[in-house]
Amino acid sequence: MSNAPIAFTLAQWQQAYRDGQSPAELLHALRLELRTDDSAWIVLASEAQLNSQLDTVSARLDAANGELSTLPLYGVPFAIKDNIDAAGWPTTAACPEFAYSAAADATVVARLRAAGAILIGKTNLDQFATGLVGTRSPHGAVSNSFNPDYVSGGSSSGSASVVARGLVPFALGTDTAGSGRVPAGFNNIVGLKPTKGWLPNTGLVPACRTLDCISVFALTVADAQSIAQIAGGYDSADPYSRKNPSSAKVGMPAKPRLAVPSNPEFFGDVQNQAVFEQTLGKLRELGAELVEIDFAPFQQLAEQLYYGSWVAERTVAVEGVNPEHINPVVRGIVENGHKYSACDAYKAEYIRAELSRVINDVLAGFDALVVPTSPTIRSLAEMEQEPVLFNSQFGSYTNFTNLADLSALAVPAGFREDGLPAGITLIAPAWHDQALAALGQRWQQALALPLGATGKPLPAQTANDKPAPGCVRVAVVGAHLTGMPLNFQLTTRDAVLVEQTTSTASYRLYALPGTVPPKPGLARVAEDGAEIIVELWDMPQARFGEFVAEIPPPLGIGNLELADGRWVKGFICEPYALDGARDITSFGGWRAYIASLRAAKN
Repeated sequence: MSNAPIAFTLAQWQQAYRDGQSPAELLHALRLELRTDDSAWIVLASEAQLNSQLDTVSARLDAANGELSTLPLYGVPFAIKDNIDAAGWPTTAACPEFAYSAAADATVVARLRAAGAILIGKTNLDQFATGLVGTRSPHGAVSNSFNPDYVSGGSSSGSASVVARGLVPFALGTDTAGSGRVPAGFNNIVGLKPTKGWLPNTGLVPACRTLDCISVFALTVADAQSIAQIAGGYDSADPYSRKNPSSAKVGMPAKPRLAVPSNPEFFGDVQNQAVFEQTLGKLRELGAELVEIDFAPFQQLAEQLYYGSWVAERTVAVEGVNPEHINPVVRGIVENGHKYSACDAYKAEYIRAELSRVINDVLAGFDALVVPTSPTIRSLAEMEQEPVLFNSQFGSYTNFTNLADLSALAVPAGFREDGLPAGITLIAPAWHDQALAALGQRWQQALALPLGATGKPLPAQTANDKPAPGCVRVAVVGAHLTGMPLNFQLTTRDAVLVEQTTSTASYRLYALPGTVPPKPGLARVAEDGAEIIVELWDMPQARFGEFVAEIPPPLGIGNLELADGRWVKGFICEPYALDGARDITSFGGWRAYIASLRAAKN
């Protein structure tokens, strides 16, 4: 009986190695389980390639004195879509005649390998990443992981399939029009479509260079976000790479305000419609406020991608490739680009900019937009009859996203009556990726659906007491607490409440005289201290300076120690201001003291 690990999450891979299991043993067993006749794969790691990677990772671990924490992906297998380079591996973009041997890893692949990950194979795709179906490949269609009569979605079909079946815990895809989201929805997994420029495209065969995003498929939101954090970051070799300004929210309020399309279109698919309606009901149960919006601008922008001059960018991407070697459907699409002029392209850019501004203005009033990942799904037989029309339908809720510079996260939403999965996508402005992940994790834990097509249960979410990347964790103790007069100084800067806790028992709390609104002063003492109730808020790093600038004397921001030993930024008070101030430590916190004043008045 095989001991190949199947449907391991990142945490389970990490635990296996902490328990002393051998990467060589586990990964060679996994390699022997993978089949070359599986249409999800284009090429698998040879025994020599696997051993070479294992030797490299082992040397890195030895250099780190065996400390596994220095290699967060130590021994974790992954796959990449075959339009992404890996040194010494062929890159084909599912066109054998186009194939070349990559001289270097794509930046994202290099970063993952540096973290200890092991590339196990390259996956099938709609040729040149043109399609949302998973059928436009000379290597054959990749079938749905739940029902082989249905499409897997594309273009990142193979990457989604191998994750859904638990063969690898994560895989890289790409997303231009929805290729990192539609396959996730069709296979009951997570698809993270990052903000453009977060994950570098160096080493990617382009589809539309101005829009392309390398994406992440995983069994859980937490895993997808972890991989994106490792693979992401500025790369000067990629002209479209960007630095995160750290100004966007990094979390979600307990009761998020979510936009949903009014009168959503499902093209007659009542089963997908039913799952989406159930989703909206579940979101309300979880405390979300749902507000219908006019979806027309989103639809108008989505139509630009395939029915306007933007298709010419795909034409540019395959220049030099013999048309006879291109899939007939793909060839028909890219040849359409020749009919557009430079004037058409500029006019299309003006339309894109105008609609993008409208869309981002609409979304500014919400924590996220919730849409079906796809309005419908089709069988392989149906796809043969209407390859272009049905492909277009799949992109109804995805095509606008990169054109409008939005972040997106596709998550499972449940199952249709016929047993096929359906998904939803959470969408927000650029750089809101961390906030979407927070909402996505909450949603995934609430539904607790099985992992992909493996039938294995979703593991319980482990507590993470570390601040999200790109934020400052601030402890507030008085007028900035929830419901207090200055709380708006946090919320208007997109700070998000993390938890209520207490300081270590080394502080005393004082009511400062003459402050408006009334404020306390917190002072660390050598003895006779007590635990004081505080709230922890995560604030975008770029907004922290604005916040501090509004703090009047005698208060300031310093370092505060919590009861569990953590240190965070928090309010401190100049010692001179405590002379004559009332010691209110016995109340245990500001809220109880304010309540006592109100009670005294009554």
